[in-house]
This record gives sequence, C-alpha cells and structure tokens, in this order.
Amino acid sequence: NMRIAVIVNHSHLCKPALSQATLLEQHLVKFVSLEYGQKYIIQHVDPSETGVQRLMTLGLVEGAEIELASSALGGDPIEIRVFGIAISLRREQADHFVFRPVQ
Repeated sequence: NMRIAVIVNHSHLCKPALSQATLLEQHLVKFVSLEYGQKYIIQHVDPSETGVQRLMTLGLVEGAEIELASSALGGDPIEIRVFGIAISLRREQADHFVFRPVQ
C-alpha cells in the first residue's frame, strides 16, 4: 500500500475579518444567526486556525452551499451538510465562516 501525504498551505488565503457594517450591508451572517434547514453560501473564511484549514479541504470553502442540519445537546458540536455529506464541527471553528442566505 502506498500512502501519499498532501500538505496544504492556506496562508495565502488569509483575509482580514469582515466588519459588522460590512456584514449588515451585504446581508451576511455569522454562525450564531444560522437557522436549521435553511441553505447558505459560504462568503468568507478566516483560515487562521489549523482546524479550519482542515475543514476547507473537506469542501468548506467560499462559494460552497451548506445547510445547518443539527447539533448535539448543549449545541456543540454542530452538523452541517455540504455537497451532500454531513460534517461535524465545533462552534469555535464555525465562527471562522461568514454566510449569505440562499434566496
């Protein structure tokens, strides 16, 4: 069996955090405002945390459509659906994403 390791460097993707005014102006929301069953498009990702970079390799990138599916008792971790698969992530990781509701 051959194993291949892929090292992904997302440092070139780091962008400054969006201001609250920009969020309101562009009708964008942070994770805390997501509603179950509603679909959203990822508009911005802050890949400064290694765990967030790993989520990006699973498809959580700008332009991807997601749906908040469920959460554990107490609200952490949460489960979202992206590209037809379920991914669990911690709320602290979800706070690195900004979303736009699908109309």
